[in-house]
Amino acid sequence: ILNVPLFALGWMHVGRRFFLYSIAGMLIYSGALAWIHISVPIHDKILSAILAGIIMGTGSGIILRSLGSAGGLDILSVILLKRFSIRLGTTMLALNSLILGAGAVLFSLEGALYTLIYIYVNSYMVNLVVMGLSQRKAILIISSQWEKIAQEIMDKVHRGVTIIRGQGGYSGQERRIIYTVTALQELPRVKLLIRDIDPDGFVVVSDTLEVMGTHIGNQPHW
Repeated sequence: ILNVPLFALGWMHVGRRFFLYSIAGMLIYSGALAWIHISVPIHDKILSAILAGIIMGTGSGIILRSLGSAGGLDILSVILLKRFSIRLGTTMLALNSLILGAGAVLFSLEGALYTLIYIYVNSYMVNLVVMGLSQRKAILIISSQWEKIAQEIMDKVHRGVTIIRGQGGYSGQERRIIYTVTALQELPRVKLLIRDIDPDGFVVVSDTLEVMGTHIGNQPHW
């Protein structure tokens, strides 16, 4: 019953497909919990919390990358991602921590800390599965060989580039700045390519929070 308003919010703020996939995800998840009983005798509580977080976070991440959810806080997390670009795992960590804090009086301090470990690992794995495996890097390149570097990136890495007009603050000389976005696994190739053409080229590599686009985007299209 508590899921009903959340599913309604999912329909309104995310879309019909997300709503239907989330219903399917919730039913499959509930059925798996009811029918699959696997007991793994792990007596170390910290290790149990870590393994549970890895397994649950990976599962939740796969469902979310498949454009659905398992219901509950997953729906709120997707809504906040779409509205405010807050990472899914970060939202889950914050919301679950608030719930844990509100109910901490019902648990021992030790139990609450074990649960906090699980929540953190779970949220980390969600971010890793949903975003980390498709992380994008933004690259700024300043070089006298900008034309050759830009052409090599397009020909060998198969990524588009944008040429920005700039001016050196000290020298006053006009420069061309190359801006491009690549997948994480393509970054070593780009760096090697730049080093081969211009060892003195100035390169800035930064993480991206969110990239939208048909060819290089890293966001599931909810």
